[in-house]
Amino acid sequence: MEKVRDINIKENETIKSLIEKMSSSGGFMAKNLAVSVKIIKEFQNEKKCLKFLSFPADVISTGIRGIIKDMIKEKMFDVVITTCGTLDHDIARSFKNYYQGAFNLNDKELYKKKIHRLGNIIIPTESYGVIIEEKIKEFLGKILSEKKDISTYELCWEIGKRINNENSILYWAYKNKIPIIVPGITDGAVGYNIWQLTQNKDFKINLMKDETLLSDLVWTSGKRAALILGGGISKHHVIWWNQFKEGLDYAVYITTAQEYDGSLSGAQPREAISWGKINEEARYITVYEDITIALPLIYGALKNEKR
Repeated sequence: MEKVRDINIKENETIKSLIEKMSSSGGFMAKNLAVSVKIIKEFQNEKKCLKFLSFPADVISTGIRGIIKDMIKEKMFDVVITTCGTLDHDIARSFKNYYQGAFNLNDKELYKKKIHRLGNIIIPTESYGVIIEEKIKEFLGKILSEKKDISTYELCWEIGKRINNENSILYWAYKNKIPIIVPGITDGAVGYNIWQLTQNKDFKINLMKDETLLSDLVWTSGKRAALILGGGISKHHVIWWNQFKEGLDYAVYITTAQEYDGSLSGAQPREAISWGKINEEARYITVYEDITIALPLIYGALKNEKR
C-alpha cells in the first residue's frame, strides 16, 4: 500500500508539482484530480486517438472560455460537442463585455435595469440579446449568399471566420478546422435567430451532416478519448456515438451532478460501461468539482508538462 503523504507547498511551487503532491495525498477529490491529469496526459500522447471535448455553455460566460479557446487553438482535441449557448456567449463576448457580480443580487432589480444574471456573472441586455441578434443576422446574411444547407459544425466555422477575433472559441475552431457540433442548436439565441430566418428564407440546418461526420470519425478512429465537462446533451452525444465502436478508451468526467436521481448528467463512467459507451478496459475517472476550479488546475498542469 502507498502511504498518505502530507502536502507541503513551497514558495514558487509549480502547478505540475502541486498536482503531483495532490496525487500522493490520498484523498479525496485531490487524488481524483491528479489522476485525471495523468489520464489526459496519456491520451494526449496517443498518436492514433480521436479526442473529444464536451462542455455546457454556462462556463463560456466565465474566464474558462480562455482555457477552452487555448485548448482548441493548440489542437488538443479533434472534435467538440456543446450547446447553443456556447455560440451565444462566444459571439457576445467577442464584441461586448460581461461583468462580475454575485449570486445574491436582487434579480427583480436587475430585471428592471435590463441586466441578466448567470450565477455570479451579470450581463447587460446590450451585451447579450442585442449584440447576438445584430451579429448573427449580419453573419447569416453573408452565409446565406453562399450556402443554403449547412451542418452545425460548418455553421460554427462560418461564424468563426466572420468573428475574426483571436479570443473566440469559434474563430480557432474555424482556423484549425476542428468541428464544433451542436445537437441542440435551436436551444439558444443563435438558434432562435436561425429559426426566424427559416420563416421566409430557403435555409436549412442539416443535423444529419453532423451525425454523418461523427459516424465517420468514430468508425475510422483507433482509440478514442473524452474530456467531459458537466453533463446534458453534450456529454451524452459523446458517449452515445462511441458505443458503436466498443466504447471510449479514456474518459475524464468533471461534474457536480450526483447519480442518485438516475440522470445522465450524474451517471458514473461505470454505468456507461454497462451500455458499451465506455470500454470495460478503459482508463477513467470522475472528478466531483466545479469546472471553473478544476479545469485551470488540469490545464495548468498539462502546460507545465510541455515546458
